[in-house]
Amino acid sequence: MPLEFDGGGVLAEHTAVRHHVGLFDVSHMGTFVVSGKGARDGLNEVFTNDLNRIDPGQAQYSMLCNDSAGVIDDLFVYLASDERVIVIPNAANASVVIATVERVLESRDVRLDNQSATTAIIAVQGPDSAEVLAAIGLPTQLEYLDFLELQTDHGPVLVARTGYTGERGFELLVEAEHAPYWWNALRREAELAGGRICGLGARDTLRTEMGYALHGHELGLSVNPIEAGLSWAIGWDKVAFPGANELRRIRETGPERRLVGLRCLDRAIPRAGMIVRSAPDTEAVLGKTTSGTFSPTRREGIALALLDSDVELGDEVCIDVRGRPCLALVTKPPFVDSNPRS
Repeated sequence: MPLEFDGGGVLAEHTAVRHHVGLFDVSHMGTFVVSGKGARDGLNEVFTNDLNRIDPGQAQYSMLCNDSAGVIDDLFVYLASDERVIVIPNAANASVVIATVERVLESRDVRLDNQSATTAIIAVQGPDSAEVLAAIGLPTQLEYLDFLELQTDHGPVLVARTGYTGERGFELLVEAEHAPYWWNALRREAELAGGRICGLGARDTLRTEMGYALHGHELGLSVNPIEAGLSWAIGWDKVAFPGANELRRIRETGPERRLVGLRCLDRAIPRAGMIVRSAPDTEAVLGKTTSGTFSPTRREGIALALLDSDVELGDEVCIDVRGRPCLALVTKPPFVDSNPRS
């Protein structure tokens, strides 16, 4: 998947998703299925969120932590039934997640089937996404985070009301051998609707505008879910899962830093890893940016940053952008008025 496709670049692709529809090939993500009588209960002992909060036919955002509450990966879990669960980890972490799940569940009567190499994932995102799916005969009457599995003339298809852009959208899991058919059919209808195929560049600007975490930036082994503002994805009432004791301790004492949004007040484009201070003339460091970009929607520089917990919304801070001070306003993401639940 390239950063951008010919015909307009990241700005045009980003704008297509916000106003019409964009098509993403995200088949690099991992896919595995856990099946057997202990599937739901077993995975509930592995991931942070509580699978008992959802019903079959619903998806859930969750995380896999280590005992120190560092985030090994963030992922989506699709509950097909108590005995069959589909998990979509990030590409770079898929092997670690699979190995961890196999180790934790080795005493249970379950089977793990790694389908990463045989599954393609296509994301259809934007206000016109439902029309694009309907045009090729796929169901669209789904609530946010619901999914359906169906048999078609071009293999089995899982249609989910999920996505990573902040817009109304869908993600399709299809067999890799049938992926060209689905991609070409969706591309044809997306372009008829004024949309585009999109690359990783637009995917990053879209998710940053929404304040969505990216593993390796806002999440990682050195960042816990509470710091990242993801306490809502923790099943606090569950008895045990990796990192549970440390997360409860952090919740009790409070985190030393928190993820915030930064809107640039000066003309500059921040990037990840830039130092943030309270003012240009001080050496005291508040933290660092975790992601940064030019917001095509706001037409200004924006960033996500892990800063000291005593920094408050509305404060002005200073980002060191390649040796030049950039004043920025501390804010709470998202940076745009968008609702994927609509």
